[in-house]
Amino acid sequence: MTQLEYFSIQTEVYPWQSVPTKAEEPSIVLLDTQSMPLEEACEQIKAMRTRFAASKLIAHRFPADFNSIKAALKAGCDYCFADATPQTVILAKIIELCSNEEEAPYRVLVVEDSLTASKSIQRTLSQSGIESLAVMNPAEVLTGLRSFQPDLILMDMYMPDCTGVEATRVIRQHAEFLSTPVIYLSGDGDMALQVDALRLGGDHFLTKPFNPVFLNAVVKSKIERYRTLRRSMLHDGLTGLLNHRTVKERLATAVNAANIKNGLLAVAMIDIDYFKTVNDKYGHPMGDQVLRSLAWLLKQRLRKTDLVGRYGGEEFLVILPGSTADQAYEILDRIRRDFSHIKYSFADTWFDTTFSAGVSQFPATTSAEALIKDADEALYDAKQGGRNCVITRG
Repeated sequence: MTQLEYFSIQTEVYPWQSVPTKAEEPSIVLLDTQSMPLEEACEQIKAMRTRFAASKLIAHRFPADFNSIKAALKAGCDYCFADATPQTVILAKIIELCSNEEEAPYRVLVVEDSLTASKSIQRTLSQSGIESLAVMNPAEVLTGLRSFQPDLILMDMYMPDCTGVEATRVIRQHAEFLSTPVIYLSGDGDMALQVDALRLGGDHFLTKPFNPVFLNAVVKSKIERYRTLRRSMLHDGLTGLLNHRTVKERLATAVNAANIKNGLLAVAMIDIDYFKTVNDKYGHPMGDQVLRSLAWLLKQRLRKTDLVGRYGGEEFLVILPGSTADQAYEILDRIRRDFSHIKYSFADTWFDTTFSAGVSQFPATTSAEALIKDADEALYDAKQGGRNCVITRG
């Protein structure tokens, strides 16, 4: 429980029979079911589900066999963790569930030459909270894609001077839209036509008139898979942060925006101190946990407008739009102090670790590559100066 407090997650611990009757509904209820008979555990889960209807229920140290887990889920549990599950896995799930990140609404570009039809489709999508933009002229589809950044395209098959397949083939010529799902809408039920349309760049085919419930179900399913794919492409698998390529691209974009607006921008390079020693002494799984802990702390303590990526190994790149180097220092130094207090359990002992950071600033430095270079040099100074500190340049 002490670990959770480092991530600003308040915890209270009670014996099974002593949970306050008037306790406020928590975000998560973690149930320790060790040595408890299955039937009794399920009864306790049912009771907790009745008391805390909106909470996420996690059964910890639960039997791992299929029937036991099925019974727990049926009783009202949301997640089950077997007795041998590492604490780090449970910690990761709790932090994930407590995350305040809100997923952006689904966005659909409707390409349809009929105003009546496009309005009908947009009304249908809005019933499921899906945002949409209608484009009546297929020649404007690329402009719509770049300005609206949709998760999916609903494409009419037959439009004046351009079929849906032709429009899709043009879209697929642009690398940034290669993976954007395209669903064709057509009154033609010709199977051969549908197969040919899918072969030439489409992802699904719906026949008009469409069932509104079915349309929304297909759209949501495609977008969920698309976003999952995008996340895997843009994010580091271990930490969930932006990966090396993506964070460098975001930095270039941030520098360009700051240049246009005559704004400020701070960049920080963070490196975990003596990380090789952690891996050598405690093993790579513990090293991975240290990386995840720093990633969680950065995501939690930085602003929504800030960006953070795993630059490589134990290095992290932080982008703070609108900040001076001094402001970035204040933010990162608080995170540094908190990170140094986190304790990691190993065998019968505990250990902690620290990080060093270097900060650079725009417009004192005017290019993305130079900002990284300056931050890296400041980081080197921090390492040479004894580690566990933040050094600024600019």
